[in-house]
Amino acid sequence: MDDTTPETTRTPAPYGTPDAPRLAVKGEAHLEVDPEIARIGITVSARGTDRRDALNDLTRRNATVIDLVKTYGESVETLETGAFSISPELTKHGRGERVRAYHGRVHITAELTDFTALGELTTRLADLELTRVDGPYWALRPDSPPHRDARQQAVREAVQRGREYAEALGTGLAALVELADIGAENAQPYGYGGPSPAMRTVAYGGAADMVQEAAPLDLEPQRQHVYAQVNARFTMTPPRL
Repeated sequence: MDDTTPETTRTPAPYGTPDAPRLAVKGEAHLEVDPEIARIGITVSARGTDRRDALNDLTRRNATVIDLVKTYGESVETLETGAFSISPELTKHGRGERVRAYHGRVHITAELTDFTALGELTTRLADLELTRVDGPYWALRPDSPPHRDARQQAVREAVQRGREYAEALGTGLAALVELADIGAENAQPYGYGGPSPAMRTVAYGGAADMVQEAAPLDLEPQRQHVYAQVNARFTMTPPRL
């Protein structure tokens, strides 16, 4: 039995040859652009000695928050309810399982595209009783053009860098052998572009206690950094050394 491997099925060598020297380079791109969306986290709380009363208060406050957010219409791209919990707080002393109070919480997430409305909405939410607001978290959409622009720019840089190396040897590129995207770990996930220190609000007062509504927050959008990185391998025309 012939153990030799036919020429047509042999695996190409991962290195160059004198007749087809290989060149490996890296292309990188970094763009800084304005965000497209802002995400805020809203936590509605309730506390009472009676479970039913605590649940009713939580339901009422949750409805108030959702109704308020919905008044901003198309400025709100998404509105989602996350975790809900209501749990008893036991007394620290005494025998038996005696409940001291009940704690209820609902977590809501809203994403807005109108940053002027964002400042007004966050201020009004912070005025509500037992309502906490976290954010904003600025981000780009996954299909935003800057992502494509960064990838294309990284490829162009890799080709340009390869040409410069080849020119230093008095030759030129012959063919592209491989192009690998290695920058995925640096991309910013959609909706989670990292918390911005621009705002973190906790409100435990009630709107009824306010003589007038607070002035809207002036929020400055946080610029987004888009990265792309590729490895490229080329063959060169054999240089004369």
